[in-house]
Amino acid sequence: MPVTLTEAAARHVRKYLERRGKGIGLRLGVKTSGCSGMAYKLEFADAINEDDKVWESFDVKVIVDEKSLPYIDGTELDYTREGLQEGFRFNNPNETSRCGCGESFHV
Repeated sequence: MPVTLTEAAARHVRKYLERRGKGIGLRLGVKTSGCSGMAYKLEFADAINEDDKVWESFDVKVIVDEKSLPYIDGTELDYTREGLQEGFRFNNPNETSRCGCGESFHV
């Protein structure tokens, strides 16, 4: 399944890519971290590697390395604002639990 962005997330990423002045899209992945085992990582991508999978959502390339894909396959990345809080929210169908602080997850 593809990894996608909502329109709000894509708009936010495009704005930052324009400010940055370079980049071809957004790289999503996971790393070992936190009390639940895995944490999401986001970074701007300047290149596509040979082992990357690439999708496009609302004119933004979403790039995921093959090692991270099993953990985030089918994930939708949203950008939300709730009161004074704003940021990216991962809607990952593979998550089985999340730590209390919200910084890590388990599949």
